[in-house]
Amino acid sequence: MARSADQLPDVALSGAALDRSANERRDERLLERLLADPGTRVLELRGDRAPVVAVGPAQDGTSRLRLRPPSVDDARGVMIFAGRDAEGVAYLGVAHPPEGTADAGARGPVPPEREGWLTLRQAAAGLDERDAALFVTVLGLANWHASHTHCSRCGAQTAPTQGGWLRVCPADGSEHYPRTDPAVIMAVVDDADRLLLGRGPQWPEGRFSVLAGFVEPGESFEAAVAREVAEEVGLQVTDVRYLGNQPWPFPSSVMVGFTARALGTDIEPDPQEVSEARWFSRDDYRAALRSGEILAPFGISIAKRIIEHWLGETIESAVGLRR
Repeated sequence: MARSADQLPDVALSGAALDRSANERRDERLLERLLADPGTRVLELRGDRAPVVAVGPAQDGTSRLRLRPPSVDDARGVMIFAGRDAEGVAYLGVAHPPEGTADAGARGPVPPEREGWLTLRQAAAGLDERDAALFVTVLGLANWHASHTHCSRCGAQTAPTQGGWLRVCPADGSEHYPRTDPAVIMAVVDDADRLLLGRGPQWPEGRFSVLAGFVEPGESFEAAVAREVAEEVGLQVTDVRYLGNQPWPFPSSVMVGFTARALGTDIEPDPQEVSEARWFSRDDYRAALRSGEILAPFGISIAKRIIEHWLGETIESAVGLRR
């Protein structure tokens, strides 16, 4: 998709470096063939962690997923065909439960704190587009498999098929597909181009970000933006415009970014949704960051990119740090 000048470039986790090769999923022997092929590259997942190795100077932060050939033990986990790269190499995710659970797998314990086993949040900033896409895909599907083990119609245990992209109920024959929950996330500005930021009740003191919320059934993205802003802070908005989107497998969302203009400035936060909300000019925001009065969203989130889009520079630059 072509991007306009008003849209966000280079949103983390949003690349499409792998061909998902969906037509291959219909092959009933697909996973068997991939396991038998030493050229297949396997990403092993333990809970929400994957093995990561640094590939550059420590200060650079560049890293890669530690991929390996298939193993006979991989069939004991949930297997996910993630697709192929431009050279035709197949990538297979193998998801095991986190350590400490009753069915943690047969490959032996891998303590979550072991050096090199990182969460997506910890690793994503240093990964290239292929590895980020692979981690996001495997994690998102692993989360779905872990929470959708039984048929929603009859309660029978379902079985994975089609390369991990479908679960089928053996009792009633129903098919169950991976779900993605869309959420809107928005930069609300007033007529003076001040940005509205809020703090969630569960967040640490000083952590402020843009508003966000899930899309409801029968609702467009733009309508969800207007409803969420009204519910959370009591403001009406107009001129809702698309900025970009980001897969967010925590556990199964996609964040769709927008800007919107407020038709007033009087804020009435819903205490169940927003502990406090404030308007910031760009100078106000820079000063609050530098003094430590507020904390910005973390590195890979689209929330950070949306704020930077409004600010006109990176958060790191605003506080005098190198990016």
